[in-house]
Amino acid sequence: MKKAANKLAAILDGNRWSSISVSILSILLSLICASIVLLVLGKNPLVAFQSFLQGAGFLPKANYGGGSGMLSDLFTFLNLLAPMILAALSFIVGFKAGLFNIGISGQMLTSGFLATAIVGYSGLDAVIAKPLVIVIGIVAGGLLGAFIGFLKYKFNIHEVVSTIMVNYIVNYLTGFFINTYFADPLTRSMRICSSEARLTWMDVPLGGVACDIPLGIVLAVLAALIVKFIFDKTVFGFELRAVGMNARCAKYTGIKVGNRIVLSMVLAGMLAGLAGVTYYCGYYNTIVPKTLPDLGYDAIAVALLGNSSPIGAIFAGALIGIFQTGSNYMSSSLGVAREIASLITGILLLFSACGGYFRYLAHRRMERLADEAAQLAKEQTTAESGKEDTPHAG
Repeated sequence: MKKAANKLAAILDGNRWSSISVSILSILLSLICASIVLLVLGKNPLVAFQSFLQGAGFLPKANYGGGSGMLSDLFTFLNLLAPMILAALSFIVGFKAGLFNIGISGQMLTSGFLATAIVGYSGLDAVIAKPLVIVIGIVAGGLLGAFIGFLKYKFNIHEVVSTIMVNYIVNYLTGFFINTYFADPLTRSMRICSSEARLTWMDVPLGGVACDIPLGIVLAVLAALIVKFIFDKTVFGFELRAVGMNARCAKYTGIKVGNRIVLSMVLAGMLAGLAGVTYYCGYYNTIVPKTLPDLGYDAIAVALLGNSSPIGAIFAGALIGIFQTGSNYMSSSLGVAREIASLITGILLLFSACGGYFRYLAHRRMERLADEAAQLAKEQTTAESGKEDTPHAG
């Protein structure tokens, strides 16, 4: 047991595999906790996790409705994965610069509302409407992010406070306009945008089933590669990371800290805006008044679980996306409330946030082992010296 703990500590404290191993440990601990909850409810955890995979299209179901199949479930999963990745990238960009952007939901709602209101009912052809929706999402999210960054730079208003307040403002302001001008008389939600403006090709026959093919997944993967390139290969990305590590030191070296804070929030807002249009004009295609998207908060768990890495966010988003899209089938199969998926996401967020603490514990254990090894070597050297100094009899 002790040897296994030492081996685990060595892996968690290693430079090469530390980020991956901490994420895997967080996932395993989350699954163990979720399994305990399911066992308390009298359900088999293995069957529950299998049903999550079946609902997300990774395993076949026992039966399907007319016109649907495993492939259609998989594309539904990809439809949700796209805004999940983009929202996680938004958090990562701010987090790298030392900012905690919890205004992703408000930025998503703003961009989704404006894109739907301006383009969704315009009657424009798809060739014009779809790119215009993307542009509106980028601009609207970027402007809102710039406003948050300006408040931080000019008045030193903490981004957590300002984003919370902006979330409330956006939530009730869009709710007012939806209820007044854009509400569907039956559902009381915002009227859906036209198929020409929607960032999902609906009911495409593929493999004998009707699939909803998301355009946003291409944007999400491309955005992840661009963000990775910015942080790994550009001076701008290096300056953002420098500001996030130590703003005073970065300022001393000549980096314009205020400028970089504003630009980081602009970039974060642009990514959140893309997440908003791929969510509201793609996956969901309507807006419930006075309701912020939970995905904006789930993205924090995705970013932390992915170790604040753009590529890691893709895999972490896929994991959480499986729980989100597979929750309905799991609920109907096992008779468990679908909110168990949100519980698992919350547990993942909890253990992901403890990643730094896991590394700290591993580092302390490795230091203690090193001290013990050094002390043992010293005692052996002393003992050997004592033997050499002892006079031989005769």
